Amino acid sequence: MTATFSSALKRGRAFLTPTNSSLVLPRLDNGFVKAPEEALFPKVDPAIDGEDCDHDCESCSIRYPAKFKIDEDDKLYGHVNAWATHMLVATGKTDWVRDVSDEKGSVMEAVRDCGVESRNGKLMLSASNIPTPSHHHSPSDPTTILLLPSFTIVENVTPKTIPTLIEHHINLAPTSTTPFPSAVSVSEPPNISALSLDPKFAMHNNGTTSHPTPSSPPPSPFTTRPCPHKYLILLCSQKTRDARCGQSAPLLRRELERHLRPLGLYRDLHDERPGGVGIYFISHVGGHKYSANMMIYRRGEVDVVDGQVKINGDASEGQDIANGNSNVEASGVNGPVDVVQGGGENASVLGRPGTSNGYGGEKKSTAIGEGNQCIWLARVRPEDCEGIVKHTILKGKVIKPDRQLRGGFDRQRGLVSW
Repeated sequence: MTATFSSALKRGRAFLTPTNSSLVLPRLDNGFVKAPEEALFPKVDPAIDGEDCDHDCESCSIRYPAKFKIDEDDKLYGHVNAWATHMLVATGKTDWVRDVSDEKGSVMEAVRDCGVESRNGKLMLSASNIPTPSHHHSPSDPTTILLLPSFTIVENVTPKTIPTLIEHHINLAPTSTTPFPSAVSVSEPPNISALSLDPKFAMHNNGTTSHPTPSSPPPSPFTTRPCPHKYLILLCSQKTRDARCGQSAPLLRRELERHLRPLGLYRDLHDERPGGVGIYFISHVGGHKYSANMMIYRRGEVDVVDGQVKINGDASEGQDIANGNSNVEASGVNGPVDVVQGGGENASVLGRPGTSNGYGGEKKSTAIGEGNQCIWLARVRPEDCEGIVKHTILKGKVIKPDRQLRGGFDRQRGLVSW
């Protein structure tokens, strides 16, 4: 049997084998489904993703300290609590007081003590190493926050403005259980995040958008803009909670950078080129005995055809890059999208979709939407990073779900782990 025929036979078996999508699962009150471990995210398949897709990286030279021991016995999946919105606060630091809400005069303290709670569900609060505007560490200075899954950056946030932030931004933002946008009438590829956060619009749990209210809200003290990155990796680095988090986060970032740079996807803290992967250190998220914890947020894409937004699911970029094809579509957050040849910083523009040297025919372009998925992993080691980049970040597939998957959500498929 030739190698080619054997490979074709494996692909045929994979195609004919019943998949998790055929499972019938009960729906929660919000219309989402609490998915079992095998149904939330697809697992890599050697017949499709290559025979080495579930192997550890052989070239990895980074190792955890010899005394780095974690819990390997507990079942991980399904034990993280539900969260609706994840709020990352820029502090410019990689370690914090044990409970970040105890930092005197900080935005984190104000979120806890302001007396205004999110009506959108649970707010997960994380301090982060995102640089502050002043590059100082004074907790009372205006700072920046990042809202997920909307992928929206809000600037000029102070402790005094937290009630306004919650009322006019967090309460109106899409959440982990807001269905991924299905249709919005636009004339240009939209800023999906900005639309969802516009106070004149109310995003309901069924994904529909109300008409503008007659009265306009008061002027906002904030400046908002879309996060430029297509993917985000969040690593717990808080050594005041557990030394293993402080040890693992910088080692994992180094190894992730080694695999992301050749693909042109690595973005450091000050690199705001569109697309790519941002890596941030965050405060305690729970489960430090399963260190290292890694949360991966992946944006969905929308096709804009003749002014109508249509779901495009996961970006084709991930499949193409992971399979060695560097001729990919570069998706813009605002405005028309250029088709580029090559990858990284040396890409050359071929044309824009819908123009004479682009796709031609119907006017079509692609826009990056909100966060569509969050994949929460634990027990991550440096030798796992190559596979995580190739398959989890770029394709949305998990490699060791039985050992590493803690939970997450998929808004387009209506699935959660809680």
